[in-house]
Amino acid sequence: MYVPLFCATLYTDDICCATQSRMFTELEHTLTTDMTALSDYCTRWRLKPSVSKTVSSVFHLHYVYASTQLNVLLDGKCIQHESQPVYLGVMLDHSLTFHANMIKTAAKVRTRNNLITKLDGSTWGASARTLQTATLALSFLVAEYCAPVWCHSSHTKFIDTQLNSATRATSGSIKSTPVSWLSVLSNIEPVSIC
Repeated sequence: MYVPLFCATLYTDDICCATQSRMFTELEHTLTTDMTALSDYCTRWRLKPSVSKTVSSVFHLHYVYASTQLNVLLDGKCIQHESQPVYLGVMLDHSLTFHANMIKTAAKVRTRNNLITKLDGSTWGASARTLQTATLALSFLVAEYCAPVWCHSSHTKFIDTQLNSATRATSGSIKSTPVSWLSVLSNIEPVSIC
């Protein structure tokens, strides 16, 4: 027997309503009903939900079904469909592989790694403690944001490569240094332990 699932998450002013069903018409009906209840709640507390910032998305293992646009109404207006919505800074894709999010995060870490490399200048260079603190604050903090959500993705190699680069710069290691030694030499816990 199939039991429909519904959940809602709230983080400050960001709300996510999620449901599952075997029929897209049931999804549309459930979400439109939820949007009406949300709108009524907002009106009661003198709040106004933003129709332009509200999006609907479909997550499905089959790409054909994942591109289906739902007809969900909020205050009588159809909300727009987004194939890769961003929720709390994490980009979601149709099958929740987090591929695009991994690439975006790796690019952010790479930019911050450039700052670490500048701190590790060949003529003056910062102290080991300063490099360690800067690496943790700049690179690791960005890389580990929402890690429990995406840590089982098969695309984490993009971020791992950038974190290895950060610990290599922090420790002053050469390229032939084995990756397993980078955390020891930089005195930074490996990501798998964090």
